[in-house]
Amino acid sequence: MNAKQLTAKDFITIGIFTAIWFVVEFAFGMLGYIHPYIVASYVVMLPLAGAIPMMLFYTKVEKFGMITIMSILIAIIMFVTGMGYLGAPLCIAAGLAADLIAKSGGYKSFKKTVLSYGVFCLWICANYFPVIITAESYRRGLVEAGFSAEYAESLFRAINTRTIGVLLIVCFVFGCIGAYLGKAAVKKHFEKAGIV
Repeated sequence: MNAKQLTAKDFITIGIFTAIWFVVEFAFGMLGYIHPYIVASYVVMLPLAGAIPMMLFYTKVEKFGMITIMSILIAIIMFVTGMGYLGAPLCIAAGLAADLIAKSGGYKSFKKTVLSYGVFCLWICANYFPVIITAESYRRGLVEAGFSAEYAESLFRAINTRTIGVLLIVCFVFGCIGAYLGKAAVKKHFEKAGIV
């Protein structure tokens, strides 16, 4: 078998860590019902909360495609769970770019892992695309779902065409910070994987 070809074990690994990401996002997604500013703060909370499992995942990534496939699965999960398809291009593009960055370091460079995770985390902002692109229908949907007008107004103040650039930058920065924190938490695994 080609050493660069993904195996059943690789797909199982992708599935496990994608499921962990889903659980993390779902948990924080529930918090978003409390206040819309919590939704906007996903760009801080999710990169940090997902850092430890993702850094463990990076210690198991040795072939191109694993990070990309994870991003595709995340895009599918978002669609199935009602977030639509508008954020899918960002999810997949972020995963592909993150995969290419990690590959450029031979999946053994921690500096490239930091950049890779920072870029990968940009998929989190895909959650905001329905709010921005379909603003009016999204607002109506919130009202129909029983959210207050105040909740909707606060959400659209925090997430709009003027703030999305800042949210993307913050997401990348906290992804990079999360990588360092995650590595510290799973240092032994990085040493075993030979990532420096």
